[in-house]
Order: sequence, then C-alpha cells, then structure tokens
Amino acid sequence: MVRPAVPGDVPDILRLIRHLATYERQPDAVEATEASLHATFFAEGAQVFAHVAEAGGAIVGVAVWFLNYSTWTGRPGIYLEDLVVDEAARGTGAGKALFRALAREAVTRGCARIDWAVLDWNESAMNFYRTIGGRPQSGWQPWRLDEAGIKALAA
Repeated sequence: MVRPAVPGDVPDILRLIRHLATYERQPDAVEATEASLHATFFAEGAQVFAHVAEAGGAIVGVAVWFLNYSTWTGRPGIYLEDLVVDEAARGTGAGKALFRALAREAVTRGCARIDWAVLDWNESAMNFYRTIGGRPQSGWQPWRLDEAGIKALAA
C-alpha cells in the first residue's frame, strides 16, 4: 500500500534516508532531523512531499519529491529527490508502487514529466528504472551550488 506521508511517519522516513546515505557510501552526510523533516513536509505551504510504502503495517519505502517546471512544455513536473526501499522489501513491488503513485500525482497535477538522478555505479537501480519505462538523459550535466557557495554568492 502506498499513501501520502503523515507526521507520524517521520521517524521511518529519517531511518530510510539514513539507510540510503549508507547505501550511497556517505553514512555521515545526513544532516536532516525529525524536526527538519516535520518542518519540510508538514508546515503551512510545504513545497516538498513524501509518499510511503507499507507492508504488514510497517513502512518499507519512501519517495521524496517536489514540483519543478519546464519552460519548454509550459507545465510543472515532479522531481523525485529520493526513492528508498528497505533491502528486505526490494523485489516485492514497493518501488514500482511508489513510482505508480508519483505517476498518478503527475497526472492529477498536469505534470509533463518525472525526473530523477541515479548514481553512475548503481546498476540495479538503473535496471529497475528501465523496467518502469525510465531512460537515461544525455547532453545535460548535473550542476550544484552548495550552501557555502550560496552564502558566498549572496554576500
């Protein structure tokens, strides 16, 4: 079962975020806290959303996403920041169910596309994405201005 996250899901969402950081070889990189996730997902006018997958009454997966915009299509899109499924629940359809929920959300919101990134070494994720119809993009490089760069530029 997949549903929009509720405030009581935050401890499990943070657990899954930490699990993902460990899987992506950066276990100490998570700065998020339960308080910051509550503020992000459930504050008035929240701009970041989450859906959770449940199995047997336990949360086994999460999709964290937000809206972006394409000037070329003139429509919003969904950017999937993270998709995490507990190792024990992989292969059960939880990931596909989370993507299906995002696809329904995209249809409801009139979105033109769903975008996400995957680490270049994560072949199992890429194989999964191909099975749901995803395809790699070319020609665009991901770039980022981190917090230190933002502060320096703003000064």
